[in-house]
Formats: sequence, structure tokens, C-alpha cells
Amino acid sequence: MTQKNQTLGEFIIDNQSSFQYSSGELSKLINAIRLAAKVVNHQVNKAGLVDILGAAGDTNVQGEDQQKLDVFANDKFIQTLRNREIVCGIASEEEDSFITINSNDKKHQNKYVVLIDPLDGSSNVDVNVSVGTIFSIYRRITPVGTPVTLEDFLQPGNKQVAAGYVVYGTSTMLVYTTGDGVNGFTLNPALGTFYLSHPNMQFPETGKIYSVNEGNYVHFHQGVKDYIKYCQQEEGDRPYTSRYIGSLVSDFHRNMIKGGIYMYPKSSVTESGKLRLLYECNPMAFLAEQANGLARGGRNRIMDIQPTELHQRVPFFCGSRKMVEKLQEFLDKYH
Repeated sequence: MTQKNQTLGEFIIDNQSSFQYSSGELSKLINAIRLAAKVVNHQVNKAGLVDILGAAGDTNVQGEDQQKLDVFANDKFIQTLRNREIVCGIASEEEDSFITINSNDKKHQNKYVVLIDPLDGSSNVDVNVSVGTIFSIYRRITPVGTPVTLEDFLQPGNKQVAAGYVVYGTSTMLVYTTGDGVNGFTLNPALGTFYLSHPNMQFPETGKIYSVNEGNYVHFHQGVKDYIKYCQQEEGDRPYTSRYIGSLVSDFHRNMIKGGIYMYPKSSVTESGKLRLLYECNPMAFLAEQANGLARGGRNRIMDIQPTELHQRVPFFCGSRKMVEKLQEFLDKYH
């Protein structure tokens, strides 16, 4: 039974039976993510006091400048998941390829792979704006006892068994789903424990917030431009309020609580979109749908897209159901 102020550990145990693969491995996996998140949270919170701010001097596989905290968070999550010996493979937005985990005593017997964006919105850390971690979990599809292959990671989002994010903000929250609703846990820093603070999180049916980088407006396709103008018109409950943080976790989290729509469309500059299907869009789409919202990649449901590469980019629209449906009407006019 869901009870507010349960610890995350208690919640996992109490609700394990609602998960179709209740072997205990997934519970250990969520606990490993919880542990790594606490370590990263500690480092984020003291970022101004230690030499962890700024660029690391390298670029990731997407050609983006890596921040020092990107590297730290990536190493910490990989190290924690590897040491717990509960996954058979990891793919990270910061790594060129996937990592095969061969547990010493299990010889590729573990059943889960994890895909992770270790520090979403990391360029915001220097200016003290909220950042986050996004994770996605699948059961492997290659035979147990053999090393994982690319096939295990290139699964459509509808095959996810769990997904979630951690937002490192004024308070630190871990929000996740195993396909049975969305629940949020807030970290008590004095005790180092996550407590259930937001049970059964739901997007309002509609909202008054639209989140998009309007600096790219001139490059957007016409359907998106028309919808933005619709949001700005003075009619009924409009105009809507424009709120864009530039950290997907933070924008998504706010919109789920208050009601709104997040948009990162393709454009004449980024024809495939900017966000990564496997590390950002699929896990957020799973959360959105479990919280009574919608997530689209243009005309398609995000979680029905068959991935073709680890770092594939797609356009992404998600949020309150009626707002995404209205956007879809504008997009459909140009197809």
C-alpha cells in the first residue's frame, strides 16, 4: 500500500508484487541508482566550493563540451551499477558505445540493461540552476549467459520496464515508474533518506505553460510556429505563460506538477531534433504516459519508434494531454 512518508526502500518492498518481474533484481537496481544519485547530489550541492565547475576540456560522442560534473556523474553511476553486479550492460549519453558488464560470479547472468543521461542540463550548474539525471531500464533480449549486444539497447520505449529521473534542485527528488503509476521521493539531507512525498503523480489534463527555446523560432517548421502563436493569443484561458529552463528534467518536472507542454522540435538547423531518443525521450515518454500525459515525436508516439543507433536524436513534444493533442492538430495541417 502506498503511504506518504514511506522511505524509498520501504516503498520498493511493498510494491514489488505489482511489477511483473518481481525477482528482486529490479529493486536492487533502483537502490543502486538511489545510492549514486545521493553521491552526485552531494557533489552538485558543493559545486561552488570545489574545483568541479566548468568544462572538463573534452567533448562527448555528440561533439558537445563535457562539463566536469558530467564526467563525475557518468563515472559515479557506471561505477555504482558495476559494483552492485546487477546489470549486464550500460549505455550512457557520455560514452561512445555501450559497456558490457560481466559479473565475476554470474558470467553474464544478469537480466537488465540501463541507459542513462548522467547529468542533464549540466551547462546550468555554473549558474546554480537545477539539473538532473535520467535513467531507463530494459530486460535484455539476447540469451542470458552471453555478453550483451547492441540489440539489447536498441529496443523501442514500449519495452521499458522502469524509467525515472532525479532532479537536483531546491530539494532533491527521485521520480520513477515501473509501469504502475509515477511516484516522487524527496531526499531528507539530514538523514540521507528518500521519502515518498508525491504519490501517484499526474499531469493535469491541460495547463497554462509552454516550454520551448523560442530563440530558435525562426528555424521551426510552420506547424510549431502556428502552435506557439496560438499559445500567445489572448483568448479564453490564453495567453499561456512561457517557461523554459533548458534542463529537460526541470522543465518536465514543473509541467507535470503545474500542467504544461514541453517542445523540442526539429528545425532547419537540427532536422532530426536535438534530444536523444534512448537517454531522454523514451524515459520521459514512459513517465508522461504513466502520469496521464502524452509524448509524441511529431506524428508518432515516441515509445513506438524503433531505434537504429545509440545516440539517435528525435523531435520531442510531451506534457498535458489536451495541450499535446492541440499541438498535434497544428502539426497535422502540414502533413
